[in-house]
Amino acid sequence: MLNAHNIKVTFSGEDLFAGITFKLNGGNRVGLVGKNGAGKSTLLKVIAGEQEYDSGTLAFEKDISIGFLKQDIEFDEGKTVLEEAYEAFKEIKSIEVKLEKVNTELAERTDYESEYYHDLMHDLDDLSHRYELIGGYNYQGETEKILAGLGFKQENFNQLTDTFSGGWRMRIELAKLLLQKHDILLLDEPTNHLDIESIIWFENFLKGFSGAIMMVSHDKMFLDNVTNRTIEISLGQIYDFKKPYSQYLLLRNEIKEKQLQSQKNQEKEIKQTEQLINKFRAKANKASMAQSLIKKLNKVERIEVDVDDNAVMNVRFPMSIAPGKIVIEAENISKNYEDNQVLQNIDLLIERGARIAFVGQNGQGKSTLAKMIVNEIPFDGEIKLGHNVQIGYFAQNQSEYLDGEITVLKTMEDAATDSNRVRVRDMLGSFLFRGDDVEKKVKVLSGGERNRLALCKMLLSPFNVLIMDEPTNHLDIASKNVLKGALQKFDGTLILVSHDRDFLQGMTEKVYAFKDEKIKEYLGDINYFLEQHNLENMREVEKRTKIKATNKDTSTGKQNHKDSKQKKQLQNKLSKIESEISKLEKEVINDDAKISEDFEKYTSDENFFKAYQAKKDKVDELMEQWEEIQEKIEN
Repeated sequence: MLNAHNIKVTFSGEDLFAGITFKLNGGNRVGLVGKNGAGKSTLLKVIAGEQEYDSGTLAFEKDISIGFLKQDIEFDEGKTVLEEAYEAFKEIKSIEVKLEKVNTELAERTDYESEYYHDLMHDLDDLSHRYELIGGYNYQGETEKILAGLGFKQENFNQLTDTFSGGWRMRIELAKLLLQKHDILLLDEPTNHLDIESIIWFENFLKGFSGAIMMVSHDKMFLDNVTNRTIEISLGQIYDFKKPYSQYLLLRNEIKEKQLQSQKNQEKEIKQTEQLINKFRAKANKASMAQSLIKKLNKVERIEVDVDDNAVMNVRFPMSIAPGKIVIEAENISKNYEDNQVLQNIDLLIERGARIAFVGQNGQGKSTLAKMIVNEIPFDGEIKLGHNVQIGYFAQNQSEYLDGEITVLKTMEDAATDSNRVRVRDMLGSFLFRGDDVEKKVKVLSGGERNRLALCKMLLSPFNVLIMDEPTNHLDIASKNVLKGALQKFDGTLILVSHDRDFLQGMTEKVYAFKDEKIKEYLGDINYFLEQHNLENMREVEKRTKIKATNKDTSTGKQNHKDSKQKKQLQNKLSKIESEISKLEKEVINDDAKISEDFEKYTSDENFFKAYQAKKDKVDELMEQWEEIQEKIEN
């Protein structure tokens, strides 16, 4: 499909990358990874023909169709969601216009035996055949299916695109791309504006795609689930392996270890040869042998070890002062945007040290609630902050608040106080802005670099409660790992709005799911939420099936309401028990691992073994309770 050979791109006289060579065949699903600024988006633009390259060759198979999803898109205003999505079908829409014209003319004419009438009938036949051939009778249903998969509801289809945020517009652009059935898909951070449900749907779609895919993504789980090949750009070179990202990392480390061992062995041999040369040079009868060894040594091809770009952020989130036990208390809060009710009558209590994830489809109110807590937008109801609470807030579009016309250093100095202004350069250095980098204007920074600068700027203010809305957008995988580590060590209260499953793993102890103007609490981590979410969806299907199969009458309405209320209470109890069982089982598994590592040490520890047995007994007791409640629910 595509053959790239020795591609080179330079900026301001310096090579961004050089000698880039690879082939792209049907069925390849490539994850293009690397640090911010390594040239990933540039390489996609080069392949798409949107940016010139300095040297090398790009060869494509004949009639290859390429679809490119960029980070920044432009929309024509005045179209509905469906009308914009239908732009994917240029030929179909063109034929529809022609068919309408021919049918109108046929209906108006009465000269049925004329040559012109026969020509019209012939045109109608040709157009109808072509229309059917290119999917004219299926495209509307297919469009609605793709839009629904990406999170749009039926009532959204006829809304103007002007009324949607940039993230939702990006979804429309993605839908158009998927509907066009290209041979090669180039995707630049496609999951940035998708929620967890849409990402899972998108993963399944891409797994069934028969063409070639090359995508830039910093979502490790998405890469592992979709890709079968990884190309990393590092220090101007590429490393190409037919493995998903996690497997690729392991393989790359193994190769580097072998290279290091081979290099050590070679250096040892070279040293021995050099010693022989020096020894033989001193003897006249051995001079020819010394010359022979020198020639042999000159022909040796020195083994080189792949060089890695190991520079990473050095981030720490210090807690300012200890707050009171209750940090945030919300009572009966609601929010609507004109006719769109987003949240209604929400009560929320967040205690000191809580670690919480906000999840759910876009538009369900996650970011809205975060903005309400920091008093950025008006709302109905009351939100009270506890004693000594100081909030640090990282907005989803935080980097957009930066002034593009000033330098990185000036951005920090303007936000600094007298007490921390002297630390500004050190702070920038820890976020990888070193040397002349601090004199760059903000507008020339990549998306990831702007996010790093926004994070750095946030640290200039003290906080003990941290609210972060999609903090990983545009950050490379190395930076995300550093950020995750820093947040795990943060002693304060943490609220994370994120769609990145891998990033959320091990980060929170409670999940709030946003749906239909309400929020629902899950006492567990993101994995527990996803398991329960699938379970609940199945229960919803079962409920609907029962409703369809039963003729409800008004006389049983009150009883049904009572049963429903009791069932909901039982399901809440069931959910809490499941959460406790899950937590205890993890602890038992950890204890089992300790016992297997050092059997004598742990089995001789009476306190350890008592606690271990108590956990197992508690699990058995909870399982019995679970069965009893489940039986009540079923009855």
